[in-house]
Amino acid sequence: MSASTSVIFIFCLSVVSLFLFRKLAKHVGLVDKPNERKFHVGQIPLVGGISIYCTLMIALFLFFPTTNYLLLYVVCSTVLIVLGVLDDRYDLSFKSRLVVQAGISLAMILIGYKSLHYLGAMFSDSALDIPTYMSYIITIFAVIGAINAFNMVDGIDGLLGGLASVTFSALGLMFYLAGKDYLALYCMLFVGAMSPYIMLNLGFPFGRRFKVFMGDAGSMFIGFTVIWLLIEASQVENGLVIRPVTALWFIALPLMDMVCIMTRRMRKGQSPFKPDREHLHHICQRLGLSSHISLLVICIAAAVMAAIGIWSELAKVNENIMFLAFLGTFSFYFIVMNNIWRITVFLRRDFKFTKFI
Repeated sequence: MSASTSVIFIFCLSVVSLFLFRKLAKHVGLVDKPNERKFHVGQIPLVGGISIYCTLMIALFLFFPTTNYLLLYVVCSTVLIVLGVLDDRYDLSFKSRLVVQAGISLAMILIGYKSLHYLGAMFSDSALDIPTYMSYIITIFAVIGAINAFNMVDGIDGLLGGLASVTFSALGLMFYLAGKDYLALYCMLFVGAMSPYIMLNLGFPFGRRFKVFMGDAGSMFIGFTVIWLLIEASQVENGLVIRPVTALWFIALPLMDMVCIMTRRMRKGQSPFKPDREHLHHICQRLGLSSHISLLVICIAAAVMAAIGIWSELAKVNENIMFLAFLGTFSFYFIVMNNIWRITVFLRRDFKFTKFI
C-alpha cells in the first residue's frame, strides 16, 4: 500500500472510530462538563485521543515490522492512554500522573535504551555527551515536560491538533530527507489520524452537535510520541536526523508556554500544575481575538519556529547560533508573557481594540 493510500485509509478509520467512541463515551460518562474554566455548551465526549490511539495502533501492526522498540512504544502508549482515560473520568491527582509518567521514562531508558545523552554542539565548538546518570535525569524531565507541554496547550478548539500537526509534519519531513521512510510514514499517519478529530473539534462539517474533545488521554499520547520521535531523531546512535537544538525549535511554542505558565504559578505560591486561564490562547482572546483567529495566529507562530529549525538543518547553521537564537526568542516570550497584563491595559487604553472575556 502506498503512503498516500495508507494516510487516506487511516483518515477514514479515524472518522469511523470517532463516531463509535463518542457514542460509547456518553454511556460511560467520559464527557467534559462546563465549569468556571470551561465555557463550552453541553457535555462533550472526551474521545479524540482514544480514537487517534486506536487508529494508530492498527496502523502500526498493519504497515510496520514488529520489533522490540515498536512493542515498547505500544506498551508505554497504552499505559498513558489508560492513565489519561482514568484522569478524564475521575480527575486523578497530578502526583499520580507524574509517577506514571516517570515510570514510562524509566522504561524508555532501561528497556528501550532511549535517552538524551547527546546534546550536540549547543554550548561549545565540540559535541557534548553527558554522563549516564545525568542523561537519565534529563530524559525523565524531557518526557514529563513534553507530555505536560502538549497537555497544557489543549485549551481552545483545534489548538492541540494544530500544534501537534506542525511538529509531526516537521519531523516527518526531516525523517523523509534522511531516508527513514518508516518514521516519516508514521508522522504522516499521525497527522492523518488527527485530522478528523480536528475537524469535529472545530465543528466541521457537522456543526457543534458532533463536537469532541481530545481529553488528557490524547494529549499525553501526543506529547509522549513527540518526545519519543525527537529522541529517535536527535541521538547519534539512531543515526542523526536533526541536531538536538533543532528539536527545541520543533516544540518551541508548547515548551515556552509551559515554562512561563509554571513559573507564574510558582511565583504566586500555587502548584505549577494548577489549572488556570492564563495560557497563550487565553491571552490572545483577552486581546480581542476570536478563538479561530487565536488558533491561526498561534499555529502560524509555531510553524514559523519549526520552519526556522528545518532551515537551520538544511543550511547547517552553527548550533551555537541556533541555541542563542532560541534563548533570545524564549527570553522575549517570557518577558512579554510576564508583563502581558500591563501590555493589555496599555493596548486597551490607547488603541481600544482589546476586550476581556
